[in-house]
Amino acid sequence: RLWKNESFVPSLDLIGKAISYIRNKPQIREVIVSGGDPLTLSTERLDQILSLLANLKNIEVIRIGTRAPVVLPQRIDKHLCSILKKYNNLWINIQFNHTREISPLSELACRKLQQCGIPLSNQSVLLKGINDNLRTMKELCQKLQKIRVRPYYLFQCDPVVGVSHFRTFALKGTEIIKRMRGYTSGMCIPNFVIDGIGGRGKIPLMPE
Repeated sequence: RLWKNESFVPSLDLIGKAISYIRNKPQIREVIVSGGDPLTLSTERLDQILSLLANLKNIEVIRIGTRAPVVLPQRIDKHLCSILKKYNNLWINIQFNHTREISPLSELACRKLQQCGIPLSNQSVLLKGINDNLRTMKELCQKLQKIRVRPYYLFQCDPVVGVSHFRTFALKGTEIIKRMRGYTSGMCIPNFVIDGIGGRGKIPLMPE
């Protein structure tokens, strides 16, 4: 991550330090621009970051994590699309958590990104009382497939301050995945994962 505080706009100096670190680590082949929503930056600043990453010989894939197509679909405008389509190794992960978030405007935003040649995947968070049941999750994943956004991850809600009322037991996630199998196509079934504390990566939890 190039920055962690979503209210903090990274300076060019800080971005430069991150780029230097990546350049000196030839084993790094993929970078995620996240940690706060990068599409809240100006289009010009985002272009600067992507351009610097694209010029690194060891970087084969650039990923952007964003919720803009869901909560601010108007952000996906002609100017932004003209910038994003310059980068042919760009992938975007979105976060739809419920079928009600798939509106005509959010669908249009996804279409615009797809027309730029950008593959789209989705990362949902399992939320108690919102999407923690088979019917809702299956409907969400099928609607995502319909608009050509592949269900990628279903995350166990992180233990962060202020969201404990949304957390479920981890077994709830594995139960949903188990019950989806055989009742929808494999491309509609996300991987249920827990985000390891302390940067330990994503830990998949499968029904078996």
